[in-house]
Amino acid sequence: MENFQLGLLLLFVGLATVFLILLIVIYLGKGLIAFVNKFIPEEQKSTRSENGVSEKVKRIIAAAVSEATKGKGIVTIIEKR
Repeated sequence: MENFQLGLLLLFVGLATVFLILLIVIYLGKGLIAFVNKFIPEEQKSTRSENGVSEKVKRIIAAAVSEATKGKGIVTIIEKR
């Protein structure tokens, strides 16, 4: 009976230890994420090219021209006026 009690004691101490270590890992991870989000800014990608037209608009215009000319027309430059 003494070995059974010792086994249960070791089981619960082990489970509690693993639980506490996992809690520490979780909160350290959350803290690291909060630190990085606060002090290390994300790089801002510009969606506009040098002439002020976004890449999405360029693709839409190229698709419209291709559809209207049945694939014979090609967009080479887009100027904003």
